[in-house]
Amino acid sequence: MMKLFNTLLIVLFLVPVNTLFSQEKKVIIIDAGHGGTDSGAIGTNHSKEKDINLAIAKAMLMYNRTLLDNTYNLYLTRYDDTLISLSHRTKLVKALQPDLFISLHCNHAKNEKATGIEVYLHSKTSLNTENQKKSSSIGYSIIDTLVEKLGYRTRGMKSANFQVLRESIAISPAVLVELGFLSNKDESTHLELKKNIDALALALLMSIKL
Repeated sequence: MMKLFNTLLIVLFLVPVNTLFSQEKKVIIIDAGHGGTDSGAIGTNHSKEKDINLAIAKAMLMYNRTLLDNTYNLYLTRYDDTLISLSHRTKLVKALQPDLFISLHCNHAKNEKATGIEVYLHSKTSLNTENQKKSSSIGYSIIDTLVEKLGYRTRGMKSANFQVLRESIAISPAVLVELGFLSNKDESTHLELKKNIDALALALLMSIKL
């Protein structure tokens, strides 16, 4: 059943596998937001943002290995339910000098009707113009892929002075993705299902153009 599901996902995204295999390997750091004593947002069904973020990050790692034959060199900022400080997350960026840093999160709002994905770039473009341009391109690709392939609603591209973006952008392209609202019953329930986590993971991989 899992093999069939994987095959269907490949067909869904029409992956140009031969092209991917021919590319020089790029280094990508996937930051699963929160962890340990920091649960992040809590869903309407009591799901924890930290668990969803990690599940998506680990699924990306798995798909890169099993479906894409390790096209990318992927590293996670955490591999289990551990609290990693923001400064230690960006220390990994400084050490590995990646081609992309992508931080995964889920949203929360007082308005229970709020829905949709958001992609954040760092707010000060003057820090590294070239990395910001690449970040913007990747951000729009993520939005387009999740909307076109998975039917997500988008709230667009935004900017913020988040620490992980601020300390990464001088070194590499960096984006922070909010993958739906846990305060919204439908989106919270959607993000709890493994098949949707797997689809999100593959969609994120397919949206990365390096």
